[in-house]
Amino acid sequence: MHLAVVPARAAEDGVSFVEITPALREAVDRGLTYLAGAQSPDGSFGRDRYGRHVGITALACLAFMADGNLPGRGPYGSHVENGHRFILDSAQETGLIAADTSHGPMYGHGFATLFLGEVYGMTGDPRTREALVKAVRLIVATQNHQGGWRYHPLPHEADISVTICQVMALRSARNAGISVPRETVDRSIAYVRRCQNSSDGGFLYMIGSGGSLFPRSAAGVTSLYYAGIYEDEALNKGLAYLLKHKNQRPGQRSAHYYYGHYYAVQAMHLAGGKYWAEWFPWIREQLLSAQRQQGEWSSNHGNHYGTAMALLILQIPNRLLPIFQR
Repeated sequence: MHLAVVPARAAEDGVSFVEITPALREAVDRGLTYLAGAQSPDGSFGRDRYGRHVGITALACLAFMADGNLPGRGPYGSHVENGHRFILDSAQETGLIAADTSHGPMYGHGFATLFLGEVYGMTGDPRTREALVKAVRLIVATQNHQGGWRYHPLPHEADISVTICQVMALRSARNAGISVPRETVDRSIAYVRRCQNSSDGGFLYMIGSGGSLFPRSAAGVTSLYYAGIYEDEALNKGLAYLLKHKNQRPGQRSAHYYYGHYYAVQAMHLAGGKYWAEWFPWIREQLLSAQRQQGEWSSNHGNHYGTAMALLILQIPNRLLPIFQR
């Protein structure tokens, strides 16, 4: 699906700008072509770094869906369909969605559940619903006493990085009509609030552990938005922190560069107005300048992951995925 060059939302807060430029469209087309060629015969992605990975497969398929493709529908419909089948086949009876990679399976589970929520919300597929309901139940059951989640499906420790994955998954499922206990959401809000650093508005990795950093702060702000908080001083402070610390450059990429900006761009989009108008043109140019010759984006976590994340960031203006709609 080729989208025309269009302006941003009509003068929100007196701000408008062109979001989808010809250069962005060309970069997205090249990136999608690269991803399509990188998919394994079984539908998975991630083999360039992690093997058959449900989380990276979910992100790659979401990148195709952000361009208007669905399982079996659109130019990349077969790629989404194959990835969808791989994720469904990786869903265990317990509800956990995991394949080859066992380290930190709740990361992959969160992204895979988010993908299933988006697919179910747009197709109503019954097999997707069955796996999604079980995946949501697992998330609810493994929330720890503080209100967050950690690497493994056990209700012990929690960190903000894994927590945002589960919060987004729950929001997508709820958007699609799946029941999510209000108590689970409220406890997640309480956990994220306790992770905010009162001294600078950023967010800690765990309660009482470490200092504020850009990637975890982007996750913290986005967690509050997807948990249903839209007007709050915690958001104002967190957004100010992100604007002040957006100094990571593609040429100085940390291991969490794409992770941080994946959440930061969502936070700025949800904030809207001047936040979006300042942020998106900046990150768009950063990513366009970082794209490599074959259409991919390089990442410490593999090119499949880096490319999927970059494409999701760049395609937020399409507003085709329900989770990215304000």
